[in-house]
Amino acid sequence: MITFDNVSKKYGNGHTAVKALNIEIKKGEFFVIIGPSGCGKTTLLKMINRLISLTEGNIRINGKSISDYNIHELRWNIGYVLQQIALFPHMTIEENIAIVPELKNWGKTKIRKRVEELLKMVGLEPEKYRQRKPKELSGGEQQRVGVIRALAADPEIILMDEPFSALDPISRTKLQDDLLDMQRSIQKTIVFVSHDMQEALKLGDRICVMKNGEIVQIGTPQEIVQNPVNNFVQQFIGLNNMYKPFDIHTIIQSITTSSKLGGTIFSNDSFTSILEKLAQDDFLGVQEDGKLIGMVTRASMLQYLAKDSLERGNGHG
Repeated sequence: MITFDNVSKKYGNGHTAVKALNIEIKKGEFFVIIGPSGCGKTTLLKMINRLISLTEGNIRINGKSISDYNIHELRWNIGYVLQQIALFPHMTIEENIAIVPELKNWGKTKIRKRVEELLKMVGLEPEKYRQRKPKELSGGEQQRVGVIRALAADPEIILMDEPFSALDPISRTKLQDDLLDMQRSIQKTIVFVSHDMQEALKLGDRICVMKNGEIVQIGTPQEIVQNPVNNFVQQFIGLNNMYKPFDIHTIIQSITTSSKLGGTIFSNDSFTSILEKLAQDDFLGVQEDGKLIGMVTRASMLQYLAKDSLERGNGHG
């Protein structure tokens, strides 16, 4: 879908923002780029829609070099969501959403139907919100509109540059959940830049960890947690938990009828051995004093790791 072949970006002052990147982002994949501030993640993102030009190498979309696309056609077919919501303040919500469909000469009826469909998708009642101006919406509501505006002309690819980082924690969690639900139904190729490891572990099908303009590791959340390639990745995701006292009761969940337990662990098992078993099974029963007291899941372990990392200040900007 999106292929980076030996892509580098060097600026006139001699600074190299990204170095010889080779990435294959699959169709329909939620691909998260994460790393410390200044590591090159936003540069990587902006090169896809030619907001930043590459210096060396090539980027291809569906096998075609991005330099061979008409620049307007390329950008109309790539949705873009920023941290700064950037809705036009003088335009209504409907007018904001309709910008790209109008540029693509969609008919009025088709546009109106699309606006209605998208507002419903993110829980904003069309008749209530259609004619409002951005200032009449909360930050979370404005960012929802920013997301669906990027979807308005039904692009194949959505680029998202730290879109939720300015929101309060409750709005942010809700929008993350909404985005995951939306992605299950629309199956777009999403390239998402984040500084928050908890967000990356929650959202990503695969995560690309960057440092100093280079890729350190690419893998699924489970692969990165199970097999960090070096100490940098281990510290970044908070895997130094392995060497600290660990109370499994902090992540135990109740067993539901739909839970499919793949194996059993004991409440005093080591953190490392629990991780190894979670690599094989999504759900593990927990025994204590001969009784089954609950379960741990791969998702709850990832959330624990990310939360601990965030609390210790490892969620880099």
